[in-house]
Amino acid sequence: MSWAGKRVLVTGAGGFIGSHLTESLVSLGAATRALVHYRGDGAWGWLDGSPVKDGVQIIVGDVRDQDQLREAMRGVDVVFHLAALIGIPYSYQAPRSYIDTNVVGTLNVLQLARELEVRRVVQTSTSEVYGTARTVPIAESHPLQAQSPYAASKVGADKLAESFHLSFGLPVVTVRPFNTFGPRQSARAVIPTIITQCLNDGRIRLGNTRPTRDVNFVANVVQAFVRAAEVDAAIGQVINVGSGREVSIGQLAELIGQLAEVPVTVDTESQRVRPAASEVERLVADNTLARTLLGWEPAVGLEEGLGLTIEWFREHLDGYRPGAYAV
Repeated sequence: MSWAGKRVLVTGAGGFIGSHLTESLVSLGAATRALVHYRGDGAWGWLDGSPVKDGVQIIVGDVRDQDQLREAMRGVDVVFHLAALIGIPYSYQAPRSYIDTNVVGTLNVLQLARELEVRRVVQTSTSEVYGTARTVPIAESHPLQAQSPYAASKVGADKLAESFHLSFGLPVVTVRPFNTFGPRQSARAVIPTIITQCLNDGRIRLGNTRPTRDVNFVANVVQAFVRAAEVDAAIGQVINVGSGREVSIGQLAELIGQLAEVPVTVDTESQRVRPAASEVERLVADNTLARTLLGWEPAVGLEEGLGLTIEWFREHLDGYRPGAYAV
């Protein structure tokens, strides 16, 4: 598929994955619009310093505002819907805001995509919808179990996308990334938390080192999003995007210390961020569908991706403060 001349919209384009995806689409030749969340200081998130920002139509707004969203979506061929509230700990304190943005915002995108006859919607899910793995690796048929209000909001959004495909024939693909990491990620996420603490003083404060995750470099995830928009057979599908490799939080801390060449100590006495019953203990992807349907597999491995991420954080450490641990 040629992206030259294709009109695309990325919601949440100022965020971590969204900014990388926006840059990739511009490099492919797509006519790219970027919806970034309104901020009082006029900032565009990570697109502020992006080398492609002059080649992108920036729209400042909010997916909760249907009238404004209609204008952003008008005339586009593909919508990549990434706008969401994602911080898990905050979802315990402000669950309604997650419903408003993640569920109602997604409903707005789907309704307008139907109204405006958008050719493809790529919905962004999360492995958190599975909860602690009952069987491994986790296939798309695994039961959904929302162990946080955040996860519940994403289950709701995914099911809305499914319903619009089954009810109205809307061409939707749901991409379900497992834990994504890389440059620009918030220090609230576990890998930046470990890296920033490692580079600051070598003392890594973690609430729980036992949970395991399937972590995947951001460039791999972006490529999966692009393929999800290209492959017609993906319409109506939910597709896991993960490496298939399982690693514990404790192992990640040790590996990052080795790659950064910094002696580290791990402090597990810190207060847990998640309530005990809410902790997702194990996540590892079955990525068979992504490989067979999309022709996708992770091109950048864990060690290489961590090395690239560590170097980026070395160069940008002044802009980061070691944050609270959050898987």
